[in-house]
Amino acid sequence: MLFDDVVIIKQSEKQDEATVITINCPDKTGLGCDLCRTILFFGLSIIRGDVSTDGKWCYIVFWVTGKPGTIWSLLKTRLLEVCPSVSSANTLMFYRPESRPPKPADVFLLKFCCHDRQGLLHDVIHLLCELELVIQRVKVSTTPDGMVMDLFFVTDTRELLHTSKRKQDTQDHLKAVFMDAMISCDIEMVGPDFTACSNCPPSFIPPAITEQTFDLEMVDETKNGSTHSSNGLSVTVDNSLSPAHTLVQVVCRDHKGLLYDVMRTLKDYNIQISYGRFTIKDGKSCEFDLFIVQADGKKIIDPSKQSSLISRIKMEVSRPLRVVLVNRGPDTELLVANPVELCGKGRPLVFYDITLALKLLNMGIFSAEINRHLIGGREWEVYRVLLDEGGKLRVPKDKCEEAVLKMLMGWDRS
Repeated sequence: MLFDDVVIIKQSEKQDEATVITINCPDKTGLGCDLCRTILFFGLSIIRGDVSTDGKWCYIVFWVTGKPGTIWSLLKTRLLEVCPSVSSANTLMFYRPESRPPKPADVFLLKFCCHDRQGLLHDVIHLLCELELVIQRVKVSTTPDGMVMDLFFVTDTRELLHTSKRKQDTQDHLKAVFMDAMISCDIEMVGPDFTACSNCPPSFIPPAITEQTFDLEMVDETKNGSTHSSNGLSVTVDNSLSPAHTLVQVVCRDHKGLLYDVMRTLKDYNIQISYGRFTIKDGKSCEFDLFIVQADGKKIIDPSKQSSLISRIKMEVSRPLRVVLVNRGPDTELLVANPVELCGKGRPLVFYDITLALKLLNMGIFSAEINRHLIGGREWEVYRVLLDEGGKLRVPKDKCEEAVLKMLMGWDRS
């Protein structure tokens, strides 16, 4: 197979039509999750998907919509980087990619000092995303005289930030956007241990907030056999329709990154999709038909395993992110959290959406932090944003939470 045929992107000719992305490459457990994460990072929405594999080679088609300025050639490059090489097809069944974890990406500290203004943080994050710099952790603080010091711990998708040219290009882009308002910008390598969950202070999140925000149980969940249904959400497991596969059917409301949430759940369970179809009906309701097998190539027969998988899928598609506003003395703090994949990768563009929602609400940000924590036996990426509201919210608490959640879930587009 020619290298250019591994990923084919057929751009839509009309603005209201979807672009079709076709992937034809060796298979690996979690490939669908990795592809969906990449597409989500580019701000695109998957409105339909088809997956087919024999366990060694896969064929995947995504229909995507998104912003007009998408750099499709760059997206193709990133998707190619996710796909296993063609030469690995002969060894894939014997040497799983999970047994050879990739080298951790180099982490850099970007120190950005600037005169403060409304929406500054989001504008910086927007530029870093355009430069393909992935924010791992952040510490933002504002001085009384209106100065802002932003500390971004980032990794470089292009893997070039160690070079003088890439550093200078990044600094030049920031200078071109913020001009005289920018005071300084320094970039230095710091190492991957700054993003480790073990470095987070145990008392970072008060227990009361933890119980309220990170409840891992579904509310009003009914357990009647292999089907759980509530609020239009239905998850069903069926072993009668295929002699070799377990069928998982999901019906739920659409949200940004929905296919990614389902795929990462299956990846964390080390489950292989042999055939799958994902469709959106009427722009809101989504349906999944997934024929799956366990890591040993067998159906899921054990009722306890079925129940565990159903509960996790239901939780991940109904509550992929947690949003809550809490009082922190006289101030108000916004907390947003999402689970991290077992491989250590977090959800793309969360901080981007948070800061965009606050910018549209005309709400100032005094300080912000991103950290990771083990809560309920899972690793979470937690965003803490201290709002600069002079002791009083300009927007009611419930309206602020709703606006941030809608931005994160993509419901603001409807």
